[in-house]
Amino acid sequence: MRQRLTARAVVVGDRAGTVVPDAVVDVDDGRIAWVGAAADAPPAGDAEVVALPGLLVPGLVNAHSHAPMVLFRGQGEGLPLDRWLREVMWPREARLTPDDVEVAMTAASAELLRGGVTTSVEMYFSPERIAAAVGATGARAVIAAPMVPLPGMPPLEEQMAAAVDLASGVADDGLVEYGLGPHAAYTVPLPLLRRAAELAREHGMLLHLHVAETATEGADLLATHGLSVPALLAAHDVLGGRVLAAHCVHMDDGDLELWAEYDVAVAHCPASNAKLASGVARVRDMLDRRIRVGLGTDGPASNDGLDLLADVRLAAQLARLARREATALTAAEAFWLATGGAADAIGRPDLGQVAAGRRADLVHVDTRDLRFEPVGDAADWLTHLVWSGVSRLVGDVWVGGRQVVAGGVCTAVDAAALRTEVAARAARLAR
Repeated sequence: MRQRLTARAVVVGDRAGTVVPDAVVDVDDGRIAWVGAAADAPPAGDAEVVALPGLLVPGLVNAHSHAPMVLFRGQGEGLPLDRWLREVMWPREARLTPDDVEVAMTAASAELLRGGVTTSVEMYFSPERIAAAVGATGARAVIAAPMVPLPGMPPLEEQMAAAVDLASGVADDGLVEYGLGPHAAYTVPLPLLRRAAELAREHGMLLHLHVAETATEGADLLATHGLSVPALLAAHDVLGGRVLAAHCVHMDDGDLELWAEYDVAVAHCPASNAKLASGVARVRDMLDRRIRVGLGTDGPASNDGLDLLADVRLAAQLARLARREATALTAAEAFWLATGGAADAIGRPDLGQVAAGRRADLVHVDTRDLRFEPVGDAADWLTHLVWSGVSRLVGDVWVGGRQVVAGGVCTAVDAAALRTEVAARAARLAR
């Protein structure tokens, strides 16, 4: 099916913050065929023409999420990370069933789509049920099958082997991809981390793990091994290949140099890090070292939202506040961290920008609202998008050219019924 979408402007999602006013986007067979000004557009031919009263932006890419944790949203308020995990999250998660995970992920996926997030990197239990959930909503997911030593879970070696088996059976449409998700260096033995990294490199899989999220995590490992978390991972041959490290808050210059040397990407989660008082990652220093960075929400129990566009604003605010520089992270860079930058960070160059050849994951943001006034020049569209709190103005979303949100409503699932079911399951798990 061929479509021509017209919009007041297209925000491309590149680092430069390119905005094309009075724009046309042609879609053919799930890919973007042409982008540019309407005055330069080729003939539409037999394409269906859809006129949109707002902006077209790339589908957002959430670089780190545990979305089924909508079941635990708001629980453990005020606790630091270690107590939050051990006293609240892990006991509830021990009672999870695969059905719980699928229902919760379906509801969360609908929430993500309504906020303009078309792709998320998910690290959670029952990865095949996460795949079924995004299959129902029409979203994309890179599913880092978890490796975590919790009661009731298979041995870590079995978890690792199961993840590799899942990766061998996926379709080539880019909707679902499996990776390996060893939780962290403080929970997974180093020899198994090394083996997971070897398998990820061998099979071209994403290796996704938590790194240096809290100060105590790094201090404990330093006392035991005499090395920082990044240095420890390098020493045990965990780095190299497609490695995506979540958080990376407590990193010194030497750690950042290691990340640059091994081309490790970072999933920056400002809202979760702020809520749990973990700290503020050195995003500007990472970008200056050419470290790939993408923005993530983390789980909805530690954020407590899945509103990545809101986190774009927060990332810019915290970066500027940390350095006391209004230019520490520009609006264009902040938005790029959730689009083209995030796609680069997870190793998916087919996503993240409104550009010819990329997959047609597109979001229409309705600009018929005071939050998008005034507009003096094209750059103002991007400025308002980042700073004015506009995620509720997302009206329509396409994934691979297929419309999955229309008029702010998910087209494939009943979000209201899912909300009721999530509430019932959450009540059972809290007992």
